Amino acid sequence: MSSETPTTQNDDTVQEQTSDAELLQLVSFVVGTEEYAIPILAVQEINRMMPITRVPQSPEFVEGVINLRGRVIPVVDLRRRFDIETHAETGDERIIVVEIGGAGEARVLGFTVDRVNRVLRISRDIVEPAPTITSGIDSDFVEGVGKLEEGLLILLSLEKLFSEEELGRACTTATKAA
Repeated sequence: MSSETPTTQNDDTVQEQTSDAELLQLVSFVVGTEEYAIPILAVQEINRMMPITRVPQSPEFVEGVINLRGRVIPVVDLRRRFDIETHAETGDERIIVVEIGGAGEARVLGFTVDRVNRVLRISRDIVEPAPTITSGIDSDFVEGVGKLEEGLLILLSLEKLFSEEELGRACTTATKAA
């Protein structure tokens, strides 16, 4: 009898034999017509849409701020950030609250997405480096592209999605509103 674990497909992309070090744990979501993903460890929580308070003179991509259990958090509209046309609300929209940056410099912000799809684990082997142009968004934001059986998954780099200056401006918006 063999002590080797049989290879089986899990979520169409991950094999049981793959070690945890070779897996990426992600939260995937849709903005426009594309599916994106970010590391699950960066996600603090996912909330249904709630009232967003607009703050005068905030950066164009900042939709406003929310009060999340006593904390004022800036909210970025990823449709605006990616220069994707707005659409009518469907009820599936969510605010993903993330922490960007390392210890001591970590900043918390939320961003709106059209729909949260799933939590998934994929092998690093199926991720290709970011192409020069990726679905109309600046490829600097893209860490790579995962090749799933059902299509492509664009992996975003939260650190590159917002420059240090933009992060500072977004967080200043929250400070002004507090």
